[in-house]
Amino acid sequence: MSLEQKVMDELKTAMKAKDEAALRTLRAIKSAILIEKTSEGASDTITEAQEVKMLQKLAKQRRDSLEIFTTQNREDLAVKEREELAIIEKFLPEQMSQEDLHTAIKAIIEQVGAKTPADMGKVMGVASKQLAGKIDGKAISDAVKQLLAQ
Repeated sequence: MSLEQKVMDELKTAMKAKDEAALRTLRAIKSAILIEKTSEGASDTITEAQEVKMLQKLAKQRRDSLEIFTTQNREDLAVKEREELAIIEKFLPEQMSQEDLHTAIKAIIEQVGAKTPADMGKVMGVASKQLAGKIDGKAISDAVKQLLAQ
């Protein structure tokens, strides 16, 4: 079942339950899917990789907003972002644990022969491709920095 179909099914359920947070979030996902489908050079269908990338972008937007609202003591707005983030994460694939991330990064560092923090670009290029959809890019970057600094 495609992401679009899953979202539509969830949307119907949320409408019946009158779940405002779910409705708001699912409509945002549906909108992002339509934008992706109608963007210049796009076909009528989007791949699973494009779906994951789009969902990660939506989740990152919510995390960034949540961080800002939390630092500015706007708990009313932070609550909405937390609700939306939880719903978006239901559609994302299972995320890697920190231990798994470090193991994968160590293997990539060995594979590309990186020795110093100056080799971060080499490692990030490979890691970003291999770990796409499994973990946030910032977490990958932080792990690479940490492991190369040792």
